[in-house]
Amino acid sequence: MRAIFRWIVSNLLPPLMAFLVVVTLWHLATVVFQIERFVLPGPLLVAKSAIKYGDELWSGFLTTGLEAIVGFLLSLAFGTLIACLFSQSPLIRRSLFPYAIFLQTVPIVAIAPLIVIWFGTGFQSVVLVSFIISLFPIITNATAGLLQVDPDLLDLFTLNNATRWQTLTKLRLPSAVPSIITGARIASGVAVIGAIVGEFFAGYVSRKGLGYLILQTAPQLKTDKLFATVFASTLLGLLIFTLVSVVGNAILRSWYEGES
Repeated sequence: MRAIFRWIVSNLLPPLMAFLVVVTLWHLATVVFQIERFVLPGPLLVAKSAIKYGDELWSGFLTTGLEAIVGFLLSLAFGTLIACLFSQSPLIRRSLFPYAIFLQTVPIVAIAPLIVIWFGTGFQSVVLVSFIISLFPIITNATAGLLQVDPDLLDLFTLNNATRWQTLTKLRLPSAVPSIITGARIASGVAVIGAIVGEFFAGYVSRKGLGYLILQTAPQLKTDKLFATVFASTLLGLLIFTLVSVVGNAILRSWYEGES
């Protein structure tokens, strides 16, 4: 019990206190400066709006969450496979890595309309946008981990006539686990952004995600609902990031225990 209490005090209490300070200052600013509610609604109005539109926000939360998770899992699988390919040949890496950078540098708002034209609106297009945005962190971190292998261990595998497949599966991939997890943590948060941006262009009519709700609410000047939707989006990103971090930490603990 003491350990749990210390963990709560050290990990949860500081951000909770910071949140309370921000909310208090936010409330005081709206009262003292008499800011119009359509410009900056107070925290109480946002809370009431979250309750009023709770069912709609929850449905959007689940829809966007599913899109982000599927996009993230696809990026994790394909990004790791691409990194494995890059680790096998400097020529392949020099030839194809610039195209991986292309995914990161080209604005997604320029690609999303093309995705809608090619694949239509709906779940698959939103997932594809999320996948494209979250792919690059996986590729870069996994490639770095696969290449940063102890040269002495590589020499040992070479002396024992290990094949490329054996070197990859028994040396490079196990050594790259921490780097892949780091990339996964970054990609998990970016995947939520990708899903929301994808919904701006390929959102539903039957199933409205959080991005669709933001796009729908902003022109109506329902700022309290807009704030509630933004907070729901932030909560979704934190939830997915925390889940990936917990799973990653569990894998790392077993990985380091296996190394010891």
